[in-house]
Amino acid sequence: MTVTKKLLRRFAILSILIFASGSITAQAAHHRSKLPEVLEVGTRPESITKGFDGDYFVTVMNGKKIGDGVIKRIHGSKVTVFAKGLDEPKGICFVGDYLITTDLNKVRKIDRKGRVTILANEEDFPVAISYLNDAAAASDGKSVFITDMGANTKMRGPDGLWPFGSKEAEELPIIGRVFEVKLDGRVGIALDTSKLMPCPNGVSVGKDGQLLVGAFFTGNLLEQRNGKLRVVHDSMRGADAVEQDEEGYYYVSSWSQGRVWRVAPDGKSSKVLKDGFQSAADFYLEADQRRLLLPDMLAGTVNVVKW
Repeated sequence: MTVTKKLLRRFAILSILIFASGSITAQAAHHRSKLPEVLEVGTRPESITKGFDGDYFVTVMNGKKIGDGVIKRIHGSKVTVFAKGLDEPKGICFVGDYLITTDLNKVRKIDRKGRVTILANEEDFPVAISYLNDAAAASDGKSVFITDMGANTKMRGPDGLWPFGSKEAEELPIIGRVFEVKLDGRVGIALDTSKLMPCPNGVSVGKDGQLLVGAFFTGNLLEQRNGKLRVVHDSMRGADAVEQDEEGYYYVSSWSQGRVWRVAPDGKSSKVLKDGFQSAADFYLEADQRRLLLPDMLAGTVNVVKW
């Protein structure tokens, strides 16, 4: 066989291998994205993210028993337990090749084999904490933002959240904060207390690197730029997850109202994408597919919401 024929043959074999590899990768990605519209995942799912191998991972709190919380892995329509032994895992994000999740008064990290370790304990925080909730990866991939809901047990009466102007609302302690936890365990305050967010829930990083917060009690969608906190949109009491896409649109869920909004970039208008959920919790945004993946905690499901 001549040198030219040998080269042509090698090129043909290499082309076939590259094509096959690409096809397998495309098929795997397609399989991962083929989620059912509604998928049952367990008792009290709270938050979802994309992690190892492009699969999705959801925090499932289960009951109130210490150690019965788990992280479940979603591959297509298959749901399996990925990590065990957590207490009440809530927010989750993927950063530094770890899943990071809040768990009552601590922050845990989980490696690709499902091994759970503690990233930050209660005593590692610079001030007293009450109830850690959401988690979001920082833009540089070296830390996570964590919300502490503050006086979350004092937000409600027998009929739901206390009305604005009520004695109880006026006396609600302003102790909620947003912390930044480095991947080496160091903890600092990213956003200190504010009347705009006595009980912050959702947190994320916007398209320009600004910090976004969903204030559960007030219903404010907040944005911090250059050290200044402002209200982007309001009237969304029970605000849970917050995200922003590259076009500038904001997305907010309300746990207590059971709905999800898309808010215009200027904050002046909003549209309900979907409602009727028992409890719209902490979603994962996939703007390129024009959808978000939303856990309904009380229903025990993950739902695909499209627009």
